[in-house]
Amino acid sequence: MTSTAIRALWGASHPGPSLVVTVLSLALGIAAGVEPWRLAVLTASVLAGQFSVGISNDAIDARRDAQVGRTDKPIARGDVGLRVAWSVAFASALMALALSAVLGIGLLGVHAVALASAWSYNAGLKNTPISVLPFIVSFGLFPSFATLAATPPGFAAPWAAVAGGALGTAVHLTNVLPDLDDDARTGIRGLPHRLGVRVASILAATGILLGAVAVLLGPVIGGPQPRATITPVSWAFFGGVALVALLTLVRALRRPPARVLFRLTMLSALLLAAQLVATSAG
Repeated sequence: MTSTAIRALWGASHPGPSLVVTVLSLALGIAAGVEPWRLAVLTASVLAGQFSVGISNDAIDARRDAQVGRTDKPIARGDVGLRVAWSVAFASALMALALSAVLGIGLLGVHAVALASAWSYNAGLKNTPISVLPFIVSFGLFPSFATLAATPPGFAAPWAAVAGGALGTAVHLTNVLPDLDDDARTGIRGLPHRLGVRVASILAATGILLGAVAVLLGPVIGGPQPRATITPVSWAFFGGVALVALLTLVRALRRPPARVLFRLTMLSALLLAAQLVATSAG
């Protein structure tokens, strides 16, 4: 494989979001007390899974991306062939599942469902009124990756799944908003397209805020060992995420949609993961 093809595959993997999600898995694993070698396997598994999702997305969309002139898409530019891209996407998915299996049947099953959900979005659900569903499912399951990798394994608390699903909703909405015009030209009409910029922006900000509330209150009222009070650290992180939600809403309503909205959403996810690490260490 040439260096051009390798660079193209890296670009097609959506490296920014893939690395952010991988860092999230690392942070959640630390918060869950996952031992070092298991944590390394977990993060490698998540990274491989994210690569499979990103590359498969760009492989499926290659014709559409070329049609609308997406010069930022390596597969659409022809920098790497579709056969190679699909081979790497499938190999990455298999690697993700194989690594998950090392950590237990529970993690293997949950990761398989999350990947199937993400691939289903790429394969066609993006063009339906339920386009947000794969994000709710995959991000809702994501906190359980860390707890299922721990010893003993178990599912994450319900509040963590709520936080993940809420953030997944915001991720979907803010990621799609800048592409509404291009999508319209190629016949894509998912939930954000049907809602419109204003409503989708409000829902995205609401999702971020709901995730923050779940992480703030969850350990206090719904954890295995509930805390009596909310710590100052938790309030500080909550304030930071609430500010990000406000910035997302204001930016979306006052200017044309842009990638900064998606970056703000991913920032909020990182802040919430950092909060879990800080409070679990406290």
